Amino acid sequence: MAALDLFGRRWSLRILWELRAGPLGFRPLQKRCDDMSSSVMRQRLTELLDAQVIHQLPDSRYELTPLGQEARHALNPLARWAGRWAAAIDPQGADHTDDQSASRVSHPGTVDDGTPERDSAD
Repeated sequence: MAALDLFGRRWSLRILWELRAGPLGFRPLQKRCDDMSSSVMRQRLTELLDAQVIHQLPDSRYELTPLGQEARHALNPLARWAGRWAAAIDPQGADHTDDQSASRVSHPGTVDDGTPERDSAD
């Protein structure tokens, strides 16, 4: 339940998503998160730091910890389901939308960055 509480907070999953490709500083991360307010960003970063899902590098950038990477991989089935759900609700909208959230949805057989899913459990 604690994990659901943490990841259910607004912007928490988005921060994890944006850090998937590597470290980002505060401002670049804020930009990628649709310019969320600085106060909310600081609060979410503090919560994720305290949960040891992300950590701050000496140069002040943030990156996923091994636990954060595990969480990201654990959420892949939910992301794939969300893609199928979006397509079922709006078959044309799922493929023909300019909404950024649609571009973040993984498709069956891929991990959340679009690469083929591996058979082994990480």
